[in-house]
Amino acid sequence: MRITRVLSATALMFGLAVAPAVADSSPSPSASEDSGAPSQAGTSFRTAAEFEQGQTATASASTGDYLYWSFPADAGQRPTVKATVKLPDTHAAETWQIDVYDGLRRRQACQYGAQTRTAPANAASVELDCVLRTVRAWSEPWADDPLPGTYYIRLTVVDVPTSDLGLPVGAEVRADSKDVGGAAAVDGSLAEPLVPGVAVKSREDEESSSASAVLSSIEPEDGWASGWWSDRWVWTAIGGALAALAGVGGYTLTRGSGRPTRVPPGA
Repeated sequence: MRITRVLSATALMFGLAVAPAVADSSPSPSASEDSGAPSQAGTSFRTAAEFEQGQTATASASTGDYLYWSFPADAGQRPTVKATVKLPDTHAAETWQIDVYDGLRRRQACQYGAQTRTAPANAASVELDCVLRTVRAWSEPWADDPLPGTYYIRLTVVDVPTSDLGLPVGAEVRADSKDVGGAAAVDGSLAEPLVPGVAVKSREDEESSSASAVLSSIEPEDGWASGWWSDRWVWTAIGGALAALAGVGGYTLTRGSGRPTRVPPGA
């Protein structure tokens, strides 16, 4: 009976601990594509058009232009960037490329995806995609790991005949993330996310200045997590509960009835 009560209590603890993790792992609804997504792109890092994850940003441009967008990515997320270029009716073979940079303007490698693709002559469109590495909450200064902050997308044609330069094209880009969670958690966090100008803003806030020098105004919907919480804490608690259960169960099974056996005199 005592073991049954211990098992019931541990099962209740397990259910309460797993519930938050399951809730956190459920995908959040995507933002509406019409809720403020930009309809034009920037021409440099400083003028990159900002959009939120889950939105589809669009732009009209000319073949040969450099198009820039930016979006926020937080610790534990694995961003996927997709781009579609709608080409003119008549054109030669063209090679398009999408590059992603972090808040320090370091080019981030794609884990997989068609980062560069050649569209055959007269093709209607070309699609590109890049799956980044998981964003870490903290990293060594010499490392090139993705860190929380602003990420930049650059879309351009890298191989095109001179006769096709200047032809009108349409572009669509979208960024979505998979929440990796505790599997990518690290012991550490950044003082500030890698958002251009955030350090200047923090200093001005301390000086009670009304001016804002932040070059990027976007951030995740729930704010920057900076790696302070992950489901690793949940599974650590579950492991501790199971270890306690094993200890109590082993003690109960091995101690017997607790009454010493009487030995008859003279035996």
